[in-house]
Amino acid sequence: MKRTYIFFTVLIAFIFSTLTLFSQSSDFLQQLTNGEFRAKKLSNIAHLNDGARFAAISEDGKKITASYYASTKTDTLFNIEKIEKCPIDKIFDFEFSQNEQKILVHSAVKMIYRRSFTTEYYIYDVKRSRIEPLSENGAQQMAAFSPNGRIVAFARDNNLFLKKLDFGTETQITKDGKKNEIINGTPDWVYEEEFTNICYFTFSPDSKLLAFLKFDEKEVQEFSFQWFNDTYPTLETFKYPKAGTANSRVSLWVYDVENRTTTQMKIDGDDFYIPTIKWTATADALAAVKLSRNQKQIDLLSFNPRSGIATKLYSESSQTYSDYRNLDAVQFLSDNSFVILSEKSGLREIYLHEPNGIEKQRLTKMGAGYEVTDFYGYDETNKTLYFQVAEARIFEGPIFSAAIDRYVYSAKNGKFMLLQISKYTERGIYKASFSADYKFAIMSFENSETPNIFSVINNSGKTIRKIFDNNELKQKFDNLNLPKKDFYTLKNSENQDLNYWLLKPKKFDKNKKYPLVMVQYSGPDSQEVLNGWKIDWEYFLAENGFVVACVDGRGTGGHGRDFRTCTYGKLGVLEAQDQIAAANYFAKEFNFVDKNKIAIWGWSYGGFMTLMCMTSENNPFAAGIAIAPVTDWSLYNTAYTERFMNRPQENFAGYDENNLLSRVENLTGNLLLIHGTADDNVHTQNTYLFAEKLVENGKQFDMQLYTNKNHSILGAKTRAHLYTKCVEWLKSNFSKV
Repeated sequence: MKRTYIFFTVLIAFIFSTLTLFSQSSDFLQQLTNGEFRAKKLSNIAHLNDGARFAAISEDGKKITASYYASTKTDTLFNIEKIEKCPIDKIFDFEFSQNEQKILVHSAVKMIYRRSFTTEYYIYDVKRSRIEPLSENGAQQMAAFSPNGRIVAFARDNNLFLKKLDFGTETQITKDGKKNEIINGTPDWVYEEEFTNICYFTFSPDSKLLAFLKFDEKEVQEFSFQWFNDTYPTLETFKYPKAGTANSRVSLWVYDVENRTTTQMKIDGDDFYIPTIKWTATADALAAVKLSRNQKQIDLLSFNPRSGIATKLYSESSQTYSDYRNLDAVQFLSDNSFVILSEKSGLREIYLHEPNGIEKQRLTKMGAGYEVTDFYGYDETNKTLYFQVAEARIFEGPIFSAAIDRYVYSAKNGKFMLLQISKYTERGIYKASFSADYKFAIMSFENSETPNIFSVINNSGKTIRKIFDNNELKQKFDNLNLPKKDFYTLKNSENQDLNYWLLKPKKFDKNKKYPLVMVQYSGPDSQEVLNGWKIDWEYFLAENGFVVACVDGRGTGGHGRDFRTCTYGKLGVLEAQDQIAAANYFAKEFNFVDKNKIAIWGWSYGGFMTLMCMTSENNPFAAGIAIAPVTDWSLYNTAYTERFMNRPQENFAGYDENNLLSRVENLTGNLLLIHGTADDNVHTQNTYLFAEKLVENGKQFDMQLYTNKNHSILGAKTRAHLYTKCVEWLKSNFSKV
């Protein structure tokens, strides 16, 4: 009787404890998927002409305020609540005319793909406190002022339009735009996704010319997926070029606003990319970046906009691929000399060139262990450069194989100055946004334990004032008493150092054995092991009793060009070797890791990597979760795939080696496949074909589909379901081991 009482007392206590832990875990998951651990940030910053203020959208989205760099004083420039019958209820974005007398604003957007959208733009006259619609003829895309503020250009239905504000007239300047055939001024799917640009038109400095790209996608093959909304599903059909197939034919044009004539710029060849167009300091020279189809050759071209004749300013070639972002950052100075980034030294550096293209000066040379990661601008008056670097050896503490931190520097006459927020001198991620005259900067700081802090600094590195911090968020997270990420390095099979972080379970007991989940992305030039604020589902895993690790293997960023490009032509092979080596390392070196309960998880490229690892010989993974994976690189888009693999026609062996559809028979461990049915990026076709091969090979697996969800599988309830599914699935599988 007494033993029975004791047994039931212990049982009830255990059940209560389990329910309490489950409730806490459930509450945390809800907070996580609702975005409650996302740090408040300053976005849509506009540095004003007076050099004393910057503008931003208020936290409630109702105002555009101008804050002073040197004081807490603010001016309200636009206030929805002060405008009678204001047609918008929340500001999503804004743009000032060059003289700041007019503001383009818009509210709700209708997304097209990941970045592009349509919306209704409005023009607000600052002096008259009057707001008017930009157009009453339908939603618009990417409206932009001319430099003189008298014209607004915008796109609609694949065509370009001009609104002359002095007369209130709207003119259509291209008329050949047609869905799935011709696009003017906005990108096709590949350009939007892989060159991360959604606007391809720009006014000349004198407002007389409008340069734009035209995409002829008639030869590009179509892809379709179903929307499951009505009794009969509807088809979404769009142009999607897969590796080795036809791309859009892109051409560069200049429209003369006064004469209403259009001139095509002369570019040799017919199969290339133009990721960037930008006017130089004068209206008689238009610049464009030309990237070869195989992305090994990149050129900076200058065009006479009247004749269309091109001059080559700069050219670079690579045995692997040329990074378009290096020239995308080009800055033209007042005499048309220009500043660009280049990796010809093996690390990303910044160079100054004469107007004719001859190299004048290497502006950065700080030694090994660093790499330029962002270029903020060159102050030609003071001959001072401002930039961000990844640097591995700046403070005392662990030395990492690639920098997990980011720092902001200025450079003048070969002397470099570290710019930081005075109070925060620890390791972390520092970013900056400089005023037009480079006298002030808005600087942010974060690390894995500190959400974003925003301050104003001057160009000497002195902190002027704090704008805001996220201390309430930090306190809220700290109160959960969750474990912290610890950063380390390990050796791969080639004796190379790889960075990783480790997250131990809540109430960790070193004498216990825990299942290990390796979360990773592993894609080219990515870096998941960073010392920044990112509260994601790894903490939910830790709350549920898992050890979590993340390793950046070969091909990832921060090590320089050669480490990043060593995976060229054979994506997934070296990366899989590194993840397997890391898993074996954890099993051997950490007594608290159960070597029989190691899982790997990944999304997109990470999903591909999960499957590469699980189909590799002697892999230690008992389970894997692959979300939206590429399973055959010939199914993915041209620009990304060919950048790292070349075309299938020229690299048959490489495509064959990492084709997961032919590796299925080697799969070991339990597998969960997850995909959104409306994924326009990595098509669900990848998962369906892999599932078919699994069936043919007698391999059991689990699969979860998310109806009408795209590549990101967004939505608080959806994410909560997905994370819960993953955790419960892992627990169920490991309970059988």
